Amino acid sequence: MSQSGSRRGDQVVITNRKARHDYLIMDSWECGIVLLGAEVKSIRDSRANLLDAYARVEDGEIWMYGMHVSPYAFSRGDIDPVRRRKLLLNAREIVEISQRTQEKGLTLIPLRVYFKDGRAKVELGLARGKRAYDKRHAIAERDANRETQRALKERQRD
Repeated sequence: MSQSGSRRGDQVVITNRKARHDYLIMDSWECGIVLLGAEVKSIRDSRANLLDAYARVEDGEIWMYGMHVSPYAFSRGDIDPVRRRKLLLNAREIVEISQRTQEKGLTLIPLRVYFKDGRAKVELGLARGKRAYDKRHAIAERDANRETQRALKERQRD
């Protein structure tokens, strides 16, 4: 059997690009997500949105709120597009996350949704909100790095 046909590998479907802009990501975990069949098909078609999504620890379980999954066009059932979804982690990891989110100013943000060996996964990040001056500083630093790279590229051409 050929390598390409037997394993699909990681396939990133949805990313939360605004999360890295608005938050300082301190740590991250890979976790499974409980989905219904039609939701899996919608996510494979990139018809989901993580913009307002967040996660919360409740009764020893982690739940994700605010992830919008558009209804699949060919499904029969009616599924709430923004229902809460259970995230699957080790009990040890849940305890660690629960302890770390007790600290003031920390929250759980989904960074990306992807498929790993055919199973839907969520990269969950422990985040602290950035202030406006932190965002401006990050933008200025990125622009300075870009200018430096351009100057180096110009010197290599000469």
